[in-house]
Amino acid sequence: MIEIATSVLLLLGAFLMLLSGIGIIRMPDLLTRMHATSKAGALGIGLMACGYMVFYSADTSLVVRALAMVVFVLVTAPIAAHVLARAGYFVGIELWEGTIKDVIKERYDLKTRRLGSAPKRRDDEDTY
Repeated sequence: MIEIATSVLLLLGAFLMLLSGIGIIRMPDLLTRMHATSKAGALGIGLMACGYMVFYSADTSLVVRALAMVVFVLVTAPIAAHVLARAGYFVGIELWEGTIKDVIKERYDLKTRRLGSAPKRRDDEDTY
């Protein structure tokens, strides 16, 4: 039974990693590529590590190491993707022509190279 669970987790993880690789090739711009790789890649690595944990469940130190790796990847992958996508945006990478909304454009000053905060909306105020 352990072999079946391990196989399923490893195959699902490998499939998600494959989708992540296909996303790098097929997506039209940097932002959507970063989204595809961070989501599918992190989940794929997590599932593969979970398969490793199931297979070596008798050895506690290996399970703890694999769990630490899963937590580390799930915490750092979205942050790294966000930083890379934001840096790409600020150096002038072209957006896909199908992009509907560009929130940063209206808050970014090209002269000072500063990003302003979003204006406060009335419905954000406390009404207590």
